[in-house]
Amino acid sequence: MTQRISYLSICIFVVYFSFNICAQDTSYARQVIKRLTSQKYLGRGYVNDGVNKAASYLSKEYQKIGLLKFNKSYSQIYHFPVNTFPIPTSVVVNGKALKAGVHYLIYPNAQTIKAGFQLYKTDSVTYEANDGRRPFPLTVKLKKKLTYTVATELSDKTSIELLKDSFPEELKTIDVIFTNKFISSFKNQNLIGYVKGTQHPDSFIVFTAHYDHLGAMGTNCYFPGANDNASGVSMVLNLAKYYKKHPSKYSVVFILFSGEEAGLLGSKYFTEHSLFPLSKIKFLTNLDLLGTGDDGIMVVNASVFKTQFEILNQINETKHYVTQIKQRGKAANSDHYWFAEKGVPSFFIYTLGGTTAYHDIYDIATTLPLTKYKEVCQLLIDFTSKL
Repeated sequence: MTQRISYLSICIFVVYFSFNICAQDTSYARQVIKRLTSQKYLGRGYVNDGVNKAASYLSKEYQKIGLLKFNKSYSQIYHFPVNTFPIPTSVVVNGKALKAGVHYLIYPNAQTIKAGFQLYKTDSVTYEANDGRRPFPLTVKLKKKLTYTVATELSDKTSIELLKDSFPEELKTIDVIFTNKFISSFKNQNLIGYVKGTQHPDSFIVFTAHYDHLGAMGTNCYFPGANDNASGVSMVLNLAKYYKKHPSKYSVVFILFSGEEAGLLGSKYFTEHSLFPLSKIKFLTNLDLLGTGDDGIMVVNASVFKTQFEILNQINETKHYVTQIKQRGKAANSDHYWFAEKGVPSFFIYTLGGTTAYHDIYDIATTLPLTKYKEVCQLLIDFTSKL
């Protein structure tokens, strides 16, 4: 009887210890997310070089963890064009000064405007501008939700989006002041580190996430990007810490991409200039939007790589880490895409439910619940061990 109790106690301890490998670093995840969403990095975009300031911080985290480098640096440098608004913006509608990000967004491909206009309604949600003499290439649109993005080219026509619920009355006039700065070759960098495998060091398991976000629309409005994707970055760092202490038989590579929000540009560059043979990747898991999980997780490419999905699903059915694992087919919606196009078996995993903040100023660290963070972390570790 005593022997049975002792054996049972050991089993419980092993299961508890295994499950809490990631749980003990939820506080580290919070620390990373808080840091990446701070005003210092201005949304990890292109105003005040926020994205490269974030890269510097993350490179230091790689160094602290003790990841190896493929070259002399963790950084893989590349360039792309981007439009920015480097100084505060101003929009006044019907004589009322509006708040950037709360009441309005200037479409990111816009060019400098400093003028006032009359507005003429063309449909229930659209107004066209006139400077008093002739039509002006400015459209004002009413939106139920303000959602920002990144522009890598300019447009001759400008759009300004207003939050519909803030304007019950007809729009009559608008005064606009903003200055764009188009940067034809902005320096970006992917960050790559790895833990050497114990048995097959020339074969690779890869975890990826993008650390860039939307940046700032003037210095008076920035997009923190807590769920998208400081959460995924924190998970990659936590996995790096785990595999540094518990090396796999395969080498495990950790890649943090920039340029995702600008069109999957960092991952595209990496697949065209890979630091190791893509054919040697056993499996790649791309992580984004990992701050919730109330409604389970979604797996993109599940119907493409059916065997691996069955492994993932069976693990969850046994251990009940998340309420459900939903599946999607092929989609060009994150950094896994270019790898899959090159024949690399890969998933894109994101959590479901819990928040509606997305590509706006409300995706902040303090309200991100991390509902199933530790469970997803352990699911990834278990899944990788079965590959």
